[in-house]
Amino acid sequence: MQEPEGPRTEVPEPEATRRAAGVTESSRANRGWWDRNADEYQTEHGTFLGDARFVWCPEGLDEVEAELLGPSEELTGKDVLEIGAGAAQCARWLAAQGARPVALDLSHRQLQHALRIGGSFPLVCADASVLPFADGSFDLACSAYGALPFVADPRLVLREVRRVLRPGGRFVFSVTHPLRWAFPDEPGPEGLSVSGSYFDRTPYVEQDEEGRAVYVEHHRTIGDRVRDVATSGFRLVDLVEPEWPEWNTSEWGGWSPLRGHLIPGTAIFVCERD
Repeated sequence: MQEPEGPRTEVPEPEATRRAAGVTESSRANRGWWDRNADEYQTEHGTFLGDARFVWCPEGLDEVEAELLGPSEELTGKDVLEIGAGAAQCARWLAAQGARPVALDLSHRQLQHALRIGGSFPLVCADASVLPFADGSFDLACSAYGALPFVADPRLVLREVRRVLRPGGRFVFSVTHPLRWAFPDEPGPEGLSVSGSYFDRTPYVEQDEEGRAVYVEHHRTIGDRVRDVATSGFRLVDLVEPEWPEWNTSEWGGWSPLRGHLIPGTAIFVCERD
């Protein structure tokens, strides 16, 4: 006879705060967060992302039109590293263009979703600040909202990406537009009024009852991002701020048509290694 279940203990909601969070704490917290929330994330956003599309941002900018990595016909035979790949939708699109992608993510559970969808390219579970690849392994690297918003020192990631790129290699990454940090993360009218300083770089942290971080996101100003790119050995080729398209009627967290038509939500940095 099955024993009756005892009373369930509800897990308290984490406390949202702004406080310092270093490299190790940020990595540990975000690995756990993405492992716990990968299922919900893929359920909620999987249709928008598709199984084999390369979407840069909630605005819906597609690499088919943007060609930030270069013309699609020139991707054939290129070795490409996708950082923060999630379910590897972008890597799957790259493979369909004839590229040889490798999909890397901090979260084991996210990569299990990549296995579920399928693909013939390698999946690697690793921290983006310590890439497990030899120098000069890739022609291109890309990251659509992967790793860079969540690391305490983005220069560690940028320097690692430069190391594994061949001379002349390109790295393109998208992040939340830094201006958004001055506004509440709300899709409605309440998200249109400045509520904090754009220059406050204190990380956003969600922590448990014992004060342990369970999610961390880091803010860098536009100037910070440009300096990070330059001091890490890259040349900034372009900075893309996608406008909200009329066809996109969806909301994604704090992204919405209302806000998207008025303030930028995404910044995409196109960088090249000399």
